[in-house]
Order: sequence, then C-alpha cells, then structure tokens
Amino acid sequence: MGGNYTQPRFILLGITNTPWAQAPLFVLFLLIYIVTLVGNIGLMVLVWVAPSLHTPMYFFLTHFSLADVCYSTVISPKMLTDLLFGDKTISWLGCVTQFHLFALFVTAECHLLAVMAYDRHVAICHPLSYVLVVSPRACWQLVAWCYLVASLSALLYTGCTFGGSFCGPNHVDHFFCDASPVLRLACSDTRGCEAAIFTLAAANGLGTSVVILLSYGRILHAVLGTSSAPSRARVFRTCASHLASVAVFYGSLFFMYLQPASRHGSRDKVASVLYTVVSPMLNPFIYSLRNREVKAALGRVLIHRNTKGFVTAQPWRRKFPLGMDDFGSSSLKRRPALVLELKSTSSISLAKSRKFSLPIP
Repeated sequence: MGGNYTQPRFILLGITNTPWAQAPLFVLFLLIYIVTLVGNIGLMVLVWVAPSLHTPMYFFLTHFSLADVCYSTVISPKMLTDLLFGDKTISWLGCVTQFHLFALFVTAECHLLAVMAYDRHVAICHPLSYVLVVSPRACWQLVAWCYLVASLSALLYTGCTFGGSFCGPNHVDHFFCDASPVLRLACSDTRGCEAAIFTLAAANGLGTSVVILLSYGRILHAVLGTSSAPSRARVFRTCASHLASVAVFYGSLFFMYLQPASRHGSRDKVASVLYTVVSPMLNPFIYSLRNREVKAALGRVLIHRNTKGFVTAQPWRRKFPLGMDDFGSSSLKRRPALVLELKSTSSISLAKSRKFSLPIP
C-alpha cells in the first residue's frame, strides 16, 4: 500500500445529512447493535457451556457469530459516534484499518456460510459417513481455510483500494470506508484496481454461493424422497429461512461489488445497512434460536440443570449433530434398518461422540 499520504484524514458523510434524522437513527442503530452483540455473544457462550452443542454444526456457528460480531463492531461504533456527536472525520490509517477488518470478516463469513451448508449436506445426505467426513480435524481445517482465504483477500482488497494517490477531495460519501466511495477520491487511475476488486469479489461471492445452493438443493432432493409431509414442511420452512438470510446477505453484497463503478449511488448506503447492520442481528435467530437443540440447551442452562446426561439419553443422535429436528428427523423413522443399525451401535456412537466433541474457541 504505497499510496500518497497527502490527505491525512477523511470525512464520512454518513447515512444522511438531515439534522432531525440523526437522533432517531442513532437510537435505532444502537438497539440493533445491542441485539447483535447479545444474540451472537450469547450463542457463543451457550455453545461453550452446553456439552450437547459441542458438535461441528455449532462449532461453525460460533465462528459465524464471531465474524458477525467483529465486522459489525468494525462499522457500528464509528457510525453511532458520528450520528451522536457529528464529528465524522476519520484518519487515513483508521480508514484503512476499518476497511481491511471489514473485508476480512465479511469474506470469512461468505466462506463460513458455504462450509455450514456443506456440513448440513453431509449430515442429511450421507449420515453414516458424517463422523468420518466432518471430523474434528476437518472442522479446524475448514475454518482455518476460511480465515486464510479471507486474510489474503482482505490484503488484496485493501491494497487495491488504498494503493493509489489521494490528493483531492476527502469527503467519503458513505457511513464507513468502503472500496467504491474511497476509490472515487483517488487522483490516480483506478480502473485496474476496480477490475481486480470486481474479479476477487466475484470469485469469493459466486464461488461460495454456488456451494450453498448446491448443498441446499441436495438436501431438499434427499428430504423429498424420504420424509413425510409434515417433515417436508418443517424442512422447507427451515431451508427457506436460511436461504432468505443468505439472499439478503449475498444480494446486498452483489449489488455493492458486482456492478460497474459508474452505477454506484445513494442506494449503496441502503444495501450496505442490510449486510453490515441488519444481517448480523438476524443471523442468531435464523440459524440457531429456532433450533430445538439450542432451545433445549438454553432451557437447561437457565434452570441450572446438569446437562451431562443429555448425550447418553439418545446416543445415536450424536451421529447427526446437525440438529435433525429441524431437517427431517422423521425420515429416519421411516427407515427401520437404519434405525436398528444406529441403535445396535450406540456404544460405538457414544465413544465417537466423546472424540467428536470440539473445543469451542
């Protein structure tokens, strides 16, 4: 990032310049940020303290919640300060840091969404090989891959965005330092940087979205062939809520980063609010709090009951750590041979469940 430092500070124009709207927006976004922190941090703590949730699905969800908390915290506090005090200046280094961390955690979230979809696909479509395919080592490797790709991508995004010269206007027409509004302030030619950002965003966004769509497509195909009508309805509701969250997140990202720079305008701020503020708030409710396993674990924690006996009550369920209640567990009941095999190997499953437990960071 060998840019020209002749412009040491930027001024964020914010969401709106209307004076009477500042206070209501501050209250609204403050409440959203508090709900985001409580929901995501609460989920991480619950997974940590509930042994029944020490499974790959919730291991990935903790990292997903961590990414939500991190990139929301990178954006929201500065935005709230600007709305409350009106001082919208940000240093060059602060702008670079904000954008780099934002790009890192948003890219990590895209890849974590793909990993979570793959985890559900294996659990539903290949349940007997789930323990072998999604082993503890594989879980750590998948998460490490997500953060590695995100780190490299964030370095490239940041280098392309701030690698030029800034010697003209310093007013960033946004509520945080994003690539497109910052590049509009550069004095040097930015066409190459814009093309590089577009290509990298397309590779990360389209690649992970294809994995998600294929995984959910296979899940729906498997459930349609084996489940009862009530179970299919439950699976459709669950998949629909997950895909709705993915559609909001990816739709707003694609709108921001997969369109020509000349078409960016005031609507960019609305799209940015969706994936930087709204999506992190909704994700804990969509992915976890609607799940029966999470509700049961939360109930046991709240009433101070010991959860050690939960695994031994139905040890064969540990082969399906996805939360099968939400993805058609009744389909197993329609396959007696499979249920018999699982019950006959309950001791093996229990042994694997101990080995399967993952340390949640």
